[in-house]
Formats: sequence, structure tokens, C-alpha cells
Amino acid sequence: MATTRTTTRATTDWFGDAVEFDYAEGVAGYVTVLVRLVTGWWFFHAGFGKLTGPEPFDAAGWLVQGTQGAPIHGLLAWAGQTPLLLEFTNLAVPVGELLIGLGLLVGALTRLAAFFGGVLMVLFYLGNADWAHGYVNGDLFGLLMFVVGGVFAAGRIFGVDGYLEETEFVRKRPKLRYLLG
Repeated sequence: MATTRTTTRATTDWFGDAVEFDYAEGVAGYVTVLVRLVTGWWFFHAGFGKLTGPEPFDAAGWLVQGTQGAPIHGLLAWAGQTPLLLEFTNLAVPVGELLIGLGLLVGALTRLAAFFGGVLMVLFYLGNADWAHGYVNGDLFGLLMFVVGGVFAAGRIFGVDGYLEETEFVRKRPKLRYLLG
């Protein structure tokens, strides 16, 4: 009895050399999906909690006082004391977390979601003044999770992006694949 295995091939640029591998030849595809789902749930849950919590989300305290000693404290404190930027932050953080998480959970616009998740994680990491255990912390690992999900196009495996990339609309506009994946 012959067994036919269908695989999803991926090509990536590794220090100038094209490296091709199969997701299905090992656990790489499953790990990529797991990273996408866990990171998506983490952000979706954080955004949903901020939007539906008993108290409205208010970043002012963290921006002004919670970032003391952080490398970008001046920028964040200024944003926390500027009414328009504070209102934008109070809306953008929870809604952004919710949408980023939702995109990762369903595997839609995965690279776009991973990019904006990475941007938030860079701001959280640089705004984190509590580096008591060193520079390697949860914010840095969160950033790494977004990088893995975006680089390895985690939405193509068990995600909506795999179906979207097969549509005529995306085939006629191949640049859209940079947002999908």
C-alpha cells in the first residue's frame, strides 16, 4: 500500500542563502501553528479584558510613573501627559491587542498582525522598567513569538491566509502575500 504525503513547502532567506524546507516533514508546522494560536489567545484575551473589565483601561499611570528608569521613559511620559495621545493609547492598545489576537487565532492577515504585535511588544519591552531578572523577560519572548509567527507565515497552516492566497484576487496582486501568511 502506497502512502502519499502532501506537504507545505517553505522557502526562507538565511544569511543570503535560500533555504527550503517542508512543514510536514517534522513538527515545524505544528509548532508554528501552536505559536500562532498561543500568541493570538494571549493578545486576544489581554485586549478583551481591557475592553470589558470593570474599570476602563487607562494607560496614564503606566506611561507616566510605571516606566521610570526605562530607556524610552521620556517619550512615554510625554504621551501620557498629552491628552490626545493618551486617548489614542487608551483606545489603540486594547483594540489593537484584540484585533491582533483575533487575526492570529483565525490565521488571517497573520504577517500584518504579527508586525503590529511586534511593534507593541517593542514598546512594552522598552517601556518596562522592571528588569530585575535581566533583559530577557516576557516582553522579549512575546516579541520573539510575533517574529516566529510572521517569518514562518503561520497563517498558511490551518489558517484563513492559506485559503486567501489561493483566491484569484490575491493571485492577481501578489504583493498582498506580504500581509498574509
